[in-house]
Amino acid sequence: MHWSKVLLIILLSILVGAFGGFVYWSISDLPEVKTLEGYTPFESSFVYSSDGKVLAELYIERRNFIPYYNIPDRIKKAVIAIEDHRFYSHPGMDIIGILRAFYKNIMAQDIVEGGSTITQQLTKMLFLKPEKSLARKIREAIISVQIEKRYTKDEIIGMYLNQAYFGTRAYGIEAAAQTYFGKSANELSIAESALLAGLPKAPTMYSPFRNPEKSLMSRQVVLKKMLENKFISKEEYERANAEP
Repeated sequence: MHWSKVLLIILLSILVGAFGGFVYWSISDLPEVKTLEGYTPFESSFVYSSDGKVLAELYIERRNFIPYYNIPDRIKKAVIAIEDHRFYSHPGMDIIGILRAFYKNIMAQDIVEGGSTITQQLTKMLFLKPEKSLARKIREAIISVQIEKRYTKDEIIGMYLNQAYFGTRAYGIEAAAQTYFGKSANELSIAESALLAGLPKAPTMYSPFRNPEKSLMSRQVVLKKMLENKFISKEEYERANAEP
């Protein structure tokens, strides 16, 4: 064997070994996803008068937890449409979404789209620090797949919707519904659900309190995605799009 081939084999072996060592180091102290079985996010506490009226709401994170089976499908579908439309078919990682985002970012020469699934976003919120590194992305991918193996899709999106930040100090979909519309999440219309679904991407930019025009544009994008994915009918889309 020619010496150059031997050198190439040695270099490849070193690279493979180094990468393997890096991956092992990245995942050596992964958190236990089974801790989610006791998932208990911060919630608001209420002070009531003797006749049952709310006098005050106290919170670190303003949140009112609701179980996943009480979250209406229209809210889940609005979030899935804009955040991760292959949510029910991927195993925690969406390779097609990653490649699509990679292509669009190269073409735009900027970060214009991410490839994170809802499960990955939940993983970042609950387990990882907001740092940008290859080690964190590896950890994020592995934890996401572990979560998908242990919990149902409805349980995962339920945790996401209870954990996500919607702006104006509202954490979770119930607090967001109360903050922006003064009603419970199960009373939201398709249009209202679509507006809230667009908030986690940029809560301040798309806030209906701060930027009603951009908030409306965001709602229109979500509704269009819901129609494209056949989550709503053409009639429902037109009715929701016309809602003030």
